[in-house]
Amino acid sequence: MNDQTQSIAAPADAIPRSWVERTPPDWQPYLRLARLDRPIGTWLLFWPCVFGLALGRAVSGGGQPGATGFLGTLHDWWLLALFAAGAVVMRGAGCTYNDIVDRDIDAQVARTRGRPIPSGAVSVKQAAIFLAVQCVIGLAILLCLNWFAVALGAASLILIAIYPFMKRVTWWPQAWLGLTFNWGALLGYAAMRGHVSPADIILYIGCFFWTLGYDTIYALQDVEDDALVGVKSTARLFGAHSRTWIVFFYSAAFVLFGFAIGFATLQTRRANNWSLICLVPALFHLMWQARVLEHDNPPNCLRLFRANRDAGALIAGAFIATSWLLQLTPP
Repeated sequence: MNDQTQSIAAPADAIPRSWVERTPPDWQPYLRLARLDRPIGTWLLFWPCVFGLALGRAVSGGGQPGATGFLGTLHDWWLLALFAAGAVVMRGAGCTYNDIVDRDIDAQVARTRGRPIPSGAVSVKQAAIFLAVQCVIGLAILLCLNWFAVALGAASLILIAIYPFMKRVTWWPQAWLGLTFNWGALLGYAAMRGHVSPADIILYIGCFFWTLGYDTIYALQDVEDDALVGVKSTARLFGAHSRTWIVFFYSAAFVLFGFAIGFATLQTRRANNWSLICLVPALFHLMWQARVLEHDNPPNCLRLFRANRDAGALIAGAFIATSWLLQLTPP
């Protein structure tokens, strides 16, 4: 790596003055390739895992002496740590793979041409080796789970492999991202219970609609450049009507999250109305995003996209609270 590539500036949508800029220059392109200067994607990959883990705990052993909600046992914390590490590693691996595939498109888009591969800071061969290392680490983490979860996690590789190509063939690449990015909702539940359930599948579909909303907001930043290079997206498809669609997606997500909680109460034969009330703050946050959205203002879109870290925290809080409410409610 030469001095010129070492001095490549951080991408436009990276967090200014992040810790990545204080690391040795030779490390920085790889840390940026893994998007460690943009942690929002890791959060968005991590939160569905928490939803699934909490829902899995909610339907187990409630009403019995010593029953606890999610994070009430050391095993819960161990699983949380595994999924946190897995989110960092697999988000990095996914972004590395995506950048290898999209390197020619990224070079033509203002927001992405500073990424390590199109800028020349990392070669395709170096990126491929880095990808392999991340995948090995991810596999080691996955093998710490039960065998059903291991098989389920391996199945997600099909979705990951296809995702970068979807923007070339459909106006709905955000839908494929929704299927891919929220696999953790199924995996978290499976890690806790050893199987999936109707409640968990409904949770997964709810996460799918959440992703359709926030990734449409993200894609609004690139509408003009995407049109020039022929990349498709829901942001281009919806245009000035994006707010209406985002309201629909977020509303569908909220309703489905509520149904997931409802199915959990049916499965456990324990009802607690406070479980649904715990979701209301997340609804207000999502509707706030839609209200203040300016579809032709990229900085506004980036700020609202990043706000989904907090939306995910509110949704996670609702599912964690549900796990405690249902565990402590007698049948």
